[in-house]
Amino acid sequence: MATGKEIRGQIKSFENTKKITKAMEMVSVSKMRKAQERMRAARPYSDKIRNIAAHLGQANPEYVHPFMKLNDSKTAGLIVVTTDKGLCGGLNTNVLRSVTMKLRELQGQGVSVEAVAIGNKGLGFLNRVGAKVVSHVTQLGDRPHLDKLIGPVKVLLDAYAEGRINAVYLSYTKFINTVKQEPVVEQLLPLRAEAIKSDAGQHSWDYIYEPDAQSVIDELLVRYVESLIYQALAENMASEHSARMVAMKAATDNAGNVIGELKLVYNKTRQAAITKELSEIVSGAAAISG
Repeated sequence: MATGKEIRGQIKSFENTKKITKAMEMVSVSKMRKAQERMRAARPYSDKIRNIAAHLGQANPEYVHPFMKLNDSKTAGLIVVTTDKGLCGGLNTNVLRSVTMKLRELQGQGVSVEAVAIGNKGLGFLNRVGAKVVSHVTQLGDRPHLDKLIGPVKVLLDAYAEGRINAVYLSYTKFINTVKQEPVVEQLLPLRAEAIKSDAGQHSWDYIYEPDAQSVIDELLVRYVESLIYQALAENMASEHSARMVAMKAATDNAGNVIGELKLVYNKTRQAAITKELSEIVSGAAAISG
């Protein structure tokens, strides 16, 4: 049985852990709000690009961008978005489980995979399973910049435009609400016509192009794909801070419960020691007087 000194040491240790988890919870609350604002601010940009691309596509139906063509290849691309840090519950585990299922599905079809890792956790996982990682980016911080993100991802975009891969898939954690995040593996390329034309409307638009329609469409669709990837990263960051806040709150509550149980054990041990000492004193007094 543990002595009173050992139990006091355990209580002190759990109290220190509780302070750390409580501080991490409060930091995650602050970062979560900013990440959610950043995520919502990115949505109108991608929606506007999609609408303009749809209008230009309707005005120039004879031109088909490489991102909308089907390629005949036995290689696929996979962009895996995870976090750089842990302590966020099962967030990374869930999305990497979805990635594993997608890898098995592609391998069952005889398709090899070239991967791009965004985040330390995804990079480590892809290296462990032996996937071919063509590029990666880590430590993007709490305010990611598109210029740092696009370089590694452009490897797969260029490979698809050249016809060397038949599809590009994007895996990330979608933010639903503070307590719910959903792992997603969705097809990024080839772009589906209905996805681009969903908000185009029924009106015909007339544009003046500079330098020409094809150049404008090429640039817009590249920016559209980049915005989808940035949106996925923003969703994943909002999910990360939400999951970490929930995990740290649970850890703080559990630490409080353990501290309460240890204090109860400590009081029982202390009471037993006091009772034992009193019994020894009474027995000694009785032996002397007898």
